[in-house]
Amino acid sequence: MDDRDVASNGEADEIRRFWGGLGLPGLIDVHTHFMPERVLHKVWDYFDTNGPLIGGLGWPITYRKEEAERTALLREFGVRAFTAMLYPHKPGMARWLNGWAADFAHRTPDCLHTATLHPEPDVETYVREAVEAGARVFKAHVQVGAYDPADERLQRTWGLLAEAGVPVVIHCGSGPAPGKHTGPEPIARVLARHPKLRLIVAHMGMPEYEEFLDLAERYDQVRLDTTMAFTDFTEGFMPFPRRALPRLAALGDRILLGSDFPSIPYPYLHQLHALERLDLGPEWLRAVCHDNARSLFDV
Repeated sequence: MDDRDVASNGEADEIRRFWGGLGLPGLIDVHTHFMPERVLHKVWDYFDTNGPLIGGLGWPITYRKEEAERTALLREFGVRAFTAMLYPHKPGMARWLNGWAADFAHRTPDCLHTATLHPEPDVETYVREAVEAGARVFKAHVQVGAYDPADERLQRTWGLLAEAGVPVVIHCGSGPAPGKHTGPEPIARVLARHPKLRLIVAHMGMPEYEEFLDLAERYDQVRLDTTMAFTDFTEGFMPFPRRALPRLAALGDRILLGSDFPSIPYPYLHQLHALERLDLGPEWLRAVCHDNARSLFDV
């Protein structure tokens, strides 16, 4: 069955065959988006305009469904744990989003309690409140938020998260379109001050794949998620360099499955097939699709 057809034709069965064939109990996806419905619909509206933050690309939303349908679909796929990646595009939003995310995690026990942040005067206070309330992962979006992750207002917050051991999924690469503060250099400055910060670089850091692999090799708490990487869609404009595959294999204990569900322009299964065709072996796939996240989040 062609990946383009499976979204409406037995995709869940195909996904279950994928992870069942690896001997896994299911998948753990560290990069899925849940947020207040009106916010998510505004995000989808932006995708529909082929706006500059997505590089002017045509980007149809494969899973344009209501919240309950989306959570049910992930469960049908066999995703045992997932996240609610949400993020502010301006100051003054993060605390409100964190309140929504705490409620969502309470009513959705298979979602890892997610929170977010933005450089602003009260960031340390509301991040500490979120951690004390049980947040297990944070989302930072350097491109959309248009801020320098090394901003002095964030330094105590990064230190707090490093000390608490709470991972941060951070969109800091310059894909699909660069921002003023994207790329490896700002993050390198953060890590120089907070080397134990558990950063998960979203999208493998595309298109600066090799530079972010450098950081993962230098800092043992840096990880990368697979979100949209290696897929036909992304390979068409920001291909992963084949010469870096041995490095990807060597870092197999720090690569985590991410999908960007629901806002992806292809079926969920295609991300799994894209990982499989890297031909890095079943042990690597088991680690990436489940075991690494299970160890990191103790799920």
